[in-house]
Amino acid sequence: MAGLLECCKECFGTQDLYEVLQVTRKATENELKKAYHKVSLRVHPDRVSEAEKQGATRKFQTLGKVYCILSDQDKRAVYDETGEVDEENVIPEDRDWDQYWRLLFKKITVEDIKNFEDKYKGSEEELSDLKQAYVDGQGSMDYILENVLCATIDDEPRFVKIIEKWIRKDEVPRLDNFTKDSKRKKDSRKRKAAAEAVEAEELKKELGLNDTVDSLQSLILQRGKKRAGEMDSFLDSLAAKYGGAGGGGRKKGGKRAGK
Repeated sequence: MAGLLECCKECFGTQDLYEVLQVTRKATENELKKAYHKVSLRVHPDRVSEAEKQGATRKFQTLGKVYCILSDQDKRAVYDETGEVDEENVIPEDRDWDQYWRLLFKKITVEDIKNFEDKYKGSEEELSDLKQAYVDGQGSMDYILENVLCATIDDEPRFVKIIEKWIRKDEVPRLDNFTKDSKRKKDSRKRKAAAEAVEAEELKKELGLNDTVDSLQSLILQRGKKRAGEMDSFLDSLAAKYGGAGGGGRKKGGKRAGK
């Protein structure tokens, strides 16, 4: 049986445990946990096709072992000093890595996401994100709706009023993409949102999905890598905000969750 470092090389292209988690050697305990969650979302066997499940399972188990070592101060210190892993003494061969993962990260439901959305909308945090998206997107409402957390087409009128108030107070610059937003673009956004809503419901029925976060993840995976990355970011940020072993929820970093 190949050792952990060999498995890391085979599955992730590196024998460096920190590179597997995509963190630096100075990473804190919280940063390690966030990184583990982020990478595990990409390789979890429940989130890939049947054809990819065997490879994903191997990656997922290897990733769990890496985190198991780096999250333990003594084991991490030995690895940092020697660059080696004493697998016989530090890694239980019969561990259920999926159960271990679920103990660390509570499964989020649609209700959890909705509760977060209710608190986020209208908050100072949302206003800060909106202002940043307005500036970064050069006033583009398309960009704003894509980058403000939990935003949908229904939020556009509310966002417009807020931004217009900021412009009058000189809190943000007057940008042509915003002030000259055409009716054609607005209608296009509405058509796109309506089409995506229909598509999401059709895929949900086709795939037999229910209202769990795994279902949302699976649905988004069916709609392309960009959306999958957005959900990964959303779940990871919720974990960072609320997470804790066996308990918390999760927040921010990419995209609307309720869409």
